[in-house]
Amino acid sequence: MTSITLSASGTTAQDVLAVARHGAQVVIDPDTLAQVAKVREHIDTLAHSEIPAYGISTGFGALANKHIPQEQRTQLQKSLIRSHAAGMGPAVEPEVVRALMFLRAKTLASGRTGIRPVVLETMVAVLNAGITPVVREFGSLGCSGDLAPLSHCALVLMGEGEAASPDGQVRPVPELLAEAGITPVVLAEKEGLALVNGTDGMLGMLLMAIADIRNLLTTADITAALSVEGLLGTDQVFIPELHAALRPHPGQAASADNMLRVLSDSAIVASHRNGDSRVQDAYSLRCAPQVAGAVRDSVDHAELVATRELAAAIDNPVVLPDGRVSSNGNFHGAPVAYVLDFLAIVIADLASMAERRTDRMLDPARSHGLPAFLAGDPGVDSGLMIAQYTQAGLVSDSKRLAVPASVDSIPSSAMQEDHVSMGWHAARKLRLGVENLRRVLAIELVTATRAIDMRVQFSEGELSPGPAAAAVIAELRKVVPGPGEDRFLSPELEAADVLVGSGAIRAAAESAVGPLA
Repeated sequence: MTSITLSASGTTAQDVLAVARHGAQVVIDPDTLAQVAKVREHIDTLAHSEIPAYGISTGFGALANKHIPQEQRTQLQKSLIRSHAAGMGPAVEPEVVRALMFLRAKTLASGRTGIRPVVLETMVAVLNAGITPVVREFGSLGCSGDLAPLSHCALVLMGEGEAASPDGQVRPVPELLAEAGITPVVLAEKEGLALVNGTDGMLGMLLMAIADIRNLLTTADITAALSVEGLLGTDQVFIPELHAALRPHPGQAASADNMLRVLSDSAIVASHRNGDSRVQDAYSLRCAPQVAGAVRDSVDHAELVATRELAAAIDNPVVLPDGRVSSNGNFHGAPVAYVLDFLAIVIADLASMAERRTDRMLDPARSHGLPAFLAGDPGVDSGLMIAQYTQAGLVSDSKRLAVPASVDSIPSSAMQEDHVSMGWHAARKLRLGVENLRRVLAIELVTATRAIDMRVQFSEGELSPGPAAAAVIAELRKVVPGPGEDRFLSPELEAADVLVGSGAIRAAAESAVGPLA
């Protein structure tokens, strides 16, 4: 099994995905543990000082001015975690919890939080044992970090709360820890805060969304090109002279190049280059690279923000390199929340354009000779009519999910925390938007390949698709039959969705034309 080394130098997006999605084991660098222990000495000094220090000898949030005597400080940490583990609603996905825990472990390993090594070791042990704390959907406002989600995880380190075993069964936490040989940790000064004061949930979901959207972006170029082919559109609007030089957005050039290559050597496209009375294709065909390319550039910006956040050590207070313990506001989730919302907007627009191409292929007034709804016997058969309804419903839902969460703020903690980011909510809705986009592209894929098959049939085999389209159609036909009389459609759409999500459609196209951007 893959192992990831955790050190004070930080981690990468690939490491986060490996731990969150593929169960990679985490190994703590010994020098990092030594540094964590050294930094802890500053907290111990403050704990025995007469100088009040937030979260060490005081209460939290609006109770920060209340002094906590030495004999009550262990109880203070327990109370913090228990009270803050106040989430409600359905449990979030295990991969989100694992990403959240690994990213918090990354910050603990930074040497800036002041925890004891045993706290970091216990969190890593829980991850490696495949024990997944139950984190609820609602509870985080994305400020002071993802407090409730992280508290649900911290509670498990204490031997309390709810957690699932590696096989997904929710069982008593003491039982799960005992089976894994893990001793619950008793939190000391500052450690409760260090476990909950981070943007780890929203960042983990951002990193996973970026990876998923990148895969879907290439597939979106492929399905758009297949729609152009099925609709007898032109490939000449995708030539490089129109993009990199005249409008130098890198994403646009990449998408145009993908589409041009997918359409290369298509006899269907070549068949109407001469004698076609149409001057220009509709925007949903002609402008596909401009829209998909803008999405690509937006993802690049989001990745820049995520990379910066990965390099951060977010806690409050933090231990500075010179030993000072300083309060700060770095836990505010605004930088992450903004790009989460931004991505929800652009993928909704990408899905909207794909739906317009699908609708065009199903409308005999606009499909240039294709039967209504691509039905085998229009009237008796309805073809893909209702598949487009499903697609329209997904797009409508994505537009709703594109409403920004980060513009909202509901003050909390008796107005001490009077502006919050709502980054967790931005991340949760982005995940739904990504799923919607994948399904929209699956329906466009089913529609475009059926349209191309019909072009071949109507020409009695004289016309053929390009090599990329042929490879994609062959891959899809393993699980989704071609044109014919009406049949139970839902399983076919679900099967296409699996292919899109797995990257199989991209791989099929690349087998014919080489790597795509």
